[in-house]
Amino acid sequence: MIPIIIAAAGRGTRMKELSENIPKHLIRVTGKPFLYYLLKHIQVANLRPIILVIGHLSEAFEKFVQEYKEEFISLQIVNQYTVVGREKYGSLMPLLAARSLIGEQPFLMVNGDHLYSVRDLSFFTQNNGEYNYVAAIQVDEPSKFGTLVTDIDGFLMRIDEKVPNPVTNLINAGLYRFTPDIWTAAGNVQLSPRGEYEITDAITALAQNKKVKIVPLRDYWLDFGRPEDMALAQNIIANNFK
Repeated sequence: MIPIIIAAAGRGTRMKELSENIPKHLIRVTGKPFLYYLLKHIQVANLRPIILVIGHLSEAFEKFVQEYKEEFISLQIVNQYTVVGREKYGSLMPLLAARSLIGEQPFLMVNGDHLYSVRDLSFFTQNNGEYNYVAAIQVDEPSKFGTLVTDIDGFLMRIDEKVPNPVTNLINAGLYRFTPDIWTAAGNVQLSPRGEYEITDAITALAQNKKVKIVPLRDYWLDFGRPEDMALAQNIIANNFK
């Protein structure tokens, strides 16, 4: 078994009125909260335990866990605000909030508003334990995402966050496998120009020592962040969930 952290503490402002009173992760798609489908594939991929890091509108997540506790028995929640406070914000904070539950073992981490296939999740459990891994996928408009700059051997060199003219269309798909090396790198992260603590800064620090490899996703990927993503989510769910 290998544990997985699901980052679900953010506000999801790009979802506009759909996420005014409910976390975007819990917006219903085809009858169930979006997060339900991510959890189903995580469970089928045999990832245990599942650590859900919450923050914004935490009561809604607590109700979700109660509703589905019989189906996802290894699911546990950590409130980011309780563990690391509200003062520091950014994609690094869910990682730090879950540290005491992970310890010194390899683990996966994923964004709670993304969706992946069982095959891609399972592949990340089988990688060489010497390296850290970042899921990658090619897109038509990479400037909207963090792009992955690699060397000829497939090692990550750096992550460029939403630059106007990216040098590649290979983007960060928000699925990681980390070794315990991530904790030292995370501890050295400084406030970014965006005023946040970025997990990508910790990954770039590891990349400078050739400790990060890229793994292209083989199936689909969905970033559930905008109202127009509802139709995409419905299509993926209809074709990949029974």
